[in-house]
Amino acid sequence: MAKGYWVSVHPAISAERLTAYDKLAGPAVQAGGGRVLSLLPSRGGRVVAHEAGITQRVVLIEFDSFEQAVAAYESEAYQKALVALPRRRRARLPHHRRRRLTGGPRHR
Repeated sequence: MAKGYWVSVHPAISAERLTAYDKLAGPAVQAGGGRVLSLLPSRGGRVVAHEAGITQRVVLIEFDSFEQAVAAYESEAYQKALVALPRRRRARLPHHRRRRLTGGPRHR
């Protein structure tokens, strides 16, 4: 079965809101079977963008299936976590900044 992924790009978020979101989102993602593969920049970390790249917070989370990724996003626990994000960003993230992907065949 193909794996499912969340790829999230977060614009600048205050430390307080990020902490509130992380406190709720982390357990919700884990309960939904998600595993954080990458979080850039990590707290206090730095990012250098090349070739028109972005320096915003990027998170990659893997699930065992696409359906599991969708179910985790739609879960009551994760929806509560989204409330911690700023209102204008919260409205935008699910549609424009968050992508749910299904894993395809691996390239060699």
